[in-house]
Amino acid sequence: MSIVALDMAKSHLRVTWASEDQLIGLYLAAAEGAAASFLNRQIYATQADMDAAVLAGTAGDDPMVANMQIQAAILLILGHLYSNRENTVVGATVAELPQGAHDLLWPYRVGLGV
Repeated sequence: MSIVALDMAKSHLRVTWASEDQLIGLYLAAAEGAAASFLNRQIYATQADMDAAVLAGTAGDDPMVANMQIQAAILLILGHLYSNRENTVVGATVAELPQGAHDLLWPYRVGLGV
């Protein structure tokens, strides 16, 4: 189950048409995967989803239910993927914005090593 609903993702992207639903779904899955990868843990939409994964033995180490900060970070990553559809940008000055996705995710990151 997706952590962020497609209608929420489309609202964030300000997309009202259905012709890009498949593309947005792909970017949304990639954004959720990127967030989980950064956190070094599995994230779930609901407590019931996490409980089912724990019972099935697929939850991994230190799973968690996504909170609003994680959902917001996923939306920021999604916005980046949707707006920047190529590996390069020509003719634009680019700077990372403060308070970005990693800032929202950092407090929930685990397994940083020594």
